[in-house]
Amino acid sequence: MTTNQATIRILLNGQDHELTDGSTVADMIASLRLRPEHVAVECNKQLVSRKFHTQQLLKQGDEVEVVTLVGGGSPDSVAGEALIPALKIGTHTLKNRLMVGTGKYATLELMRDCLEASGAEVITVAVRRERLTDKSGRNILDFIDLQKHTILPNTAGCFTAEDALRTARLGRELLEGLGNAGADWVKLEVLSDPRTLLPDPMATVIATEVLVKEGFQVLCYTSDCPVTARRLKAVGAACVMPAGSPIGSGQGVLNPSSIRIILEDLKGDDPDYPVVIDAGVGTASDVAIAMELGCDGVLLNTGIASAMDPLRMAFAMRHAMTAGYLAARSGRIPRKLYATASSPIDGMIR
Repeated sequence: MTTNQATIRILLNGQDHELTDGSTVADMIASLRLRPEHVAVECNKQLVSRKFHTQQLLKQGDEVEVVTLVGGGSPDSVAGEALIPALKIGTHTLKNRLMVGTGKYATLELMRDCLEASGAEVITVAVRRERLTDKSGRNILDFIDLQKHTILPNTAGCFTAEDALRTARLGRELLEGLGNAGADWVKLEVLSDPRTLLPDPMATVIATEVLVKEGFQVLCYTSDCPVTARRLKAVGAACVMPAGSPIGSGQGVLNPSSIRIILEDLKGDDPDYPVVIDAGVGTASDVAIAMELGCDGVLLNTGIASAMDPLRMAFAMRHAMTAGYLAARSGRIPRKLYATASSPIDGMIR
């Protein structure tokens, strides 16, 4: 700032920030050395559409939020993937039923390589005001091929329906500016408490109703409660995503009976309705179990990102998805109490 210019003070992402009087949102973004297509902006809790950035003047005392996407390519297909039909969620069609997150990786380069190894087309990202760039000035979007991947923005970390709605709208604004196909959907999370990260069922249903009316295709993170799952479908959720176990716990599918009931309830008269396991996956066998139960897909993050060798685990999760899907539809042999010889008895030496 030069001394002969009038200035104003705003609250930018919770911090006091000085700007030249008469600055627009576009001017502020430029002063922060951010790429406009990498951010979405809210002023006084109202979304500022990108097309109005050059017109929206900032005033003394304005509360401004600037957010970006943070971690929260498909190689040649592996054997068996060609036998798996595409999964439809709303208007989106997925060839690969494994969806992966982008958080907790040691480096952005490792994240990029694991996304490639997993084969995932859909990757989920959180909408955050923190870490607009890293210390080297890099944004996560610099490491994601937006032509290859469909971004699924999520409302992770939201503990009220209001915060989840604001976050979803900011995510849509971001992805519309990037021209990514994920702009019209959202993975909705409304959490009840920070210790368990379990969902708040009432707030989730309320937020789902509002977002559906606003044109979002809503993928709902929920518990393994069949009643809540039915209510979410009834208010228009495009996909119900019950947790296998608490987020990041690595405990796998703890309550397969509840998952079976959810599948029965939601698919009984609508067999193509998508049910995707979300949260708690720790290793490849957890993915296979979820698919063998009859689920349509799995979304995971920590199981890959926090593994001792994330790249190998990404490949393992991908193969487990294929194995579990095919096994579920191949008709397993019945369980028996006693042995049944696999080699014929006829023709044995006597």
